[in-house]
Amino acid sequence: MRGIAGAPVSFGVFELTADQPLPPPEQILAALRDAGYDGVDLGPVGWMGRDGEIQTRLREYGMALAGGWVDLPFTDDDAFAAALPRLDEALEIFVAAAEADRSRLPLPTLADSGDDTRRANPGGGPGIGLDEAGWDRLAANVATAAARVRRAGLEPTFHHHACTNVETPAEIDTFLARTDVGLTLDTGHLIIGGGDPVDGWRRWRHRINHLHVKDARTDVLAQVVRERAGMRAVWERRAFVELGAGDLDVAGFMDAVIADGFDGWCVVEQDVVPSPSDPPGRAAEDQRANREALRRWVP
Repeated sequence: MRGIAGAPVSFGVFELTADQPLPPPEQILAALRDAGYDGVDLGPVGWMGRDGEIQTRLREYGMALAGGWVDLPFTDDDAFAAALPRLDEALEIFVAAAEADRSRLPLPTLADSGDDTRRANPGGGPGIGLDEAGWDRLAANVATAAARVRRAGLEPTFHHHACTNVETPAEIDTFLARTDVGLTLDTGHLIIGGGDPVDGWRRWRHRINHLHVKDARTDVLAQVVRERAGMRAVWERRAFVELGAGDLDVAGFMDAVIADGFDGWCVVEQDVVPSPSDPPGRAAEDQRANREALRRWVP
């Protein structure tokens, strides 16, 4: 395994909160370093700096960049073409960050942007998936994005994600059959999509090149799905909890990953939209507990 990485999203720093005042990168990097992480996810593009600035920050805190979220509208050709400069912008940062640790290169983490229908229906459902033409567009545009990543000297990974067109186990199967891009297996999002993470590992392990490990409360997820409350409600209702506090079979999943000799990054995530009522330091303490929960497998 390349290492255990933390994620800014566990501190409420991600695209959904990027228009709000965010804590400085140093605050989160210090908390992750002190908790025993040796890698970090990118967070919103530019938040951790660019060029030499991100290299300096990573080196100062003993971190390597593990990956980072880049969602693109893969099923809309015109919107996808218009979004490619955003991918190029992110790749410039990935390439700069890679110089901080050439032995453990980051994986730009591609994902579908979804649409209004999918965003309103976490977990998917009958009649809202892609048709054959939609899958053709998605696969062709993923190939274009992947080629851009590879020209930059990096290897892409693709994140199946709730409220997008690649969410359910069947949709993941179709995606893998139509592309040559590795898979980011996200335990929490697979649960939302109706899958089992241990089964998912066994089913797709030969294509998995990146892990997002998060625990989730299925009762909260089920309520959001029943209400069609949308993905934001999943974050705001704290469906994602510290490892061992939800319904993920942490031991079964990690036993399988370690037994198969996985050699990629394991990114620990606990997606949250912060609340003013949160106790001070709660996010840092949760991430310390998450790192300790994994020491049985990765000291």
